[in-house]
Amino acid sequence: MNRREFLKKSSVVAAAGMLASQGVNLLNAQDKQTYAMVTFLSGISYWKDAYRGMQDAAAYLGVETTYNGTEKYDITDEVRVLDETIGQQPDGIVLTVIQADAVKPSIDKAIDSGLALVTFDADSPLSKRYSFLGTGNYQAGVSAARYVGEKTGGKGKSAVITVPSQNNLAQRTQGFIDTIKAEYPDIVTGDEYIVDNQNTSEGAASGLAALLQAEPEINGVFSSNAQAAIGAAQAIREAGIGDKVQHIGFDFDEGTLDLIDNGQLGATLAQGTWQMGFWGLMSAYMVRNSKIQSVSDWKAAAISPLPPGVDTGVVIITKDNSKFWRAPK
Repeated sequence: MNRREFLKKSSVVAAAGMLASQGVNLLNAQDKQTYAMVTFLSGISYWKDAYRGMQDAAAYLGVETTYNGTEKYDITDEVRVLDETIGQQPDGIVLTVIQADAVKPSIDKAIDSGLALVTFDADSPLSKRYSFLGTGNYQAGVSAARYVGEKTGGKGKSAVITVPSQNNLAQRTQGFIDTIKAEYPDIVTGDEYIVDNQNTSEGAASGLAALLQAEPEINGVFSSNAQAAIGAAQAIREAGIGDKVQHIGFDFDEGTLDLIDNGQLGATLAQGTWQMGFWGLMSAYMVRNSKIQSVSDWKAAAISPLPPGVDTGVVIITKDNSKFWRAPK
């Protein structure tokens, strides 16, 4: 290196140090890039925290984000919105999957075109997506089963409020049922105690109400999504058996937290939704900008540069810690 090159490099390093000391993010110095989040049921509050995490990552990286989704729980609609988003040629997509096989062709087409795509919350594991970030759903069902098992003293009957056709919810249900049968043999559960709430609180309320009439010995309920928890809590309250039934939900919003604080819901399992959005964008960004050097050429090696799966975990929210999940006033 000659003197001129040395002085030039020294000036760049000095300038970088000065900017860093002033809190300027050097990652902002790049061409404009846009990353899209795509979901189904776009209006539910669950996705807001994931998108908040994505926006926080975007602010750090100096990129832009968009949020696209379908208002209804409709497989055809999500495929359409995903294809439209791919057609807009963003720099990357962070996608939650309504049904694994249905979206696989679109995901594969996006990857083949060079687009950086990762999935979160619900996966299409046989697709070419680079990575999946989400809850270990089976293990989350295990946690729910142990909560119900302990609270009921290991006796009685337990119901599950879920959407059997949705992959991630089916995994939670299986983890719950398997654990109850293995660890709490005096609790009766199984397919005949499953209520399909069709992703609505109304479906959960009416479905559980009917099951409680048919099976009055039910004393444990696992609601596998936020809408299920709200509706199931209503059915339990209207049946006047809140002191008898141990109920744990899944996910949270302000309404769910109110139910916990009012004693109408024992607990809920909170997913790392912010983590999914933040690290989902970070992962897509790293692929898009060739920041990963795990091998000399991962494309030629035909491997993913990212971990195939990242478990963002769950925590149990109870009345003792619910305030920490409240939105700032």
